[in-house]
Amino acid sequence: MTSFNEKLSRYAELAVNVGVNIQPGQPLYVAASIEAAPLVRLIAKKAYEKGSKQVHIDWNDDETSRLRFELAPEDSFSEFPAWKVQEREQLAEQGSAFLSIISQSPDLLKGIDSKRISAAQKATGTALSKYRQMVQSDKVSWSVIAAPSKAWAAKVFPELAEEAQVEALWDAIFKAVRADLDQPVEAWLAHDQSLHTKVDYLNNKKYAKLHYTSPKTDLEVALPDGHLWCGAGSVNEKGNTFMANMPTEEVFTVPHKTGVNGYVTSTKPLSYGGNIIDDFKITFENGKITDITAAQGEDVLKQLVESDEGSHYLGEVALVPHQSPISASNILFYNTLFDENASNHFAIGSAYAFCVEGGKTMSSEELLKHGLNQSITHVDFMVGSAEMDIDGILEDGTREPIFRGGNWAF
Repeated sequence: MTSFNEKLSRYAELAVNVGVNIQPGQPLYVAASIEAAPLVRLIAKKAYEKGSKQVHIDWNDDETSRLRFELAPEDSFSEFPAWKVQEREQLAEQGSAFLSIISQSPDLLKGIDSKRISAAQKATGTALSKYRQMVQSDKVSWSVIAAPSKAWAAKVFPELAEEAQVEALWDAIFKAVRADLDQPVEAWLAHDQSLHTKVDYLNNKKYAKLHYTSPKTDLEVALPDGHLWCGAGSVNEKGNTFMANMPTEEVFTVPHKTGVNGYVTSTKPLSYGGNIIDDFKITFENGKITDITAAQGEDVLKQLVESDEGSHYLGEVALVPHQSPISASNILFYNTLFDENASNHFAIGSAYAFCVEGGKTMSSEELLKHGLNQSITHVDFMVGSAEMDIDGILEDGTREPIFRGGNWAF
């Protein structure tokens, strides 16, 4: 039986060798919670062993983050430290890799004035817009993984004794990222190839539109000319591969900014801004969000949509079969990194430049001309279910099944 320490070591190896795929002489920036310190130390060790020039750690802590939102003066939420912006931009220009380790409690900012949360999110998004453009055009290698915190584990496994909750979440994460296997790196390479069979099929089809239908959704999504489906592994501007999300079960592309019409209903809670948004319906007309209702967190969702002009539109369309491994686990993670890989989903906000032919080298104006949305935010939300059908519509109006009953139809 594989021990916890062995699985943790494999996880760190996956993050370094597959996630960011660190290269000799390359710096590594790691953003992580203090609760993830044992994993971070392993990652630093393995990165240095691979030849990393320097590992920079940006620590965060849920308790002090909460204290700021409770006690800091109102005007502090419209500011973001310039030195933090300079750090990321300079590291990106030096070819650094970037690793984010998510551990935040889904309820971290429950009860906090949504205007404070919105102001902080807007300030952060605006300040880091140049860095995010580098990330979303794959100029740098980047990856997002997760590690349990006590509060997050308690949210996911409330039925377990407190001492067992973190262990259960670790087990679920290890399984989701294949760190429980004897040859996890090889398993990821095989998974990458499997996802690319779907990518290749969809790219050959060149659908003009997608039509989503379920008992609670009727949405038509136009796709821009030259759109590209992507999945699993990516390639940075130096030609090095990396895995942006671990886990990942999706294939995705960009919608045309003004080509979304109809309505869509969420099928899983969305953890955003330290709050849970649940049971929500979004209506679109010519791409723009025109109506929002939510049973929980409606004010937070509306503040998100008001972040800027681009946050009124979609930037990503992603396909995930209902029979994906994470969906089959029947675990609701209250964390988008996992829950989006158990469900078809969309993203409010900015589009990935690499999802259109030649997009990696296009200017912002050129991307907008091609129909790609731009925004200071990018927030995924889950809409898939076992009742969802999706048709691909060709230029001549021919309809072909892509999903039936929540799963691939080809």
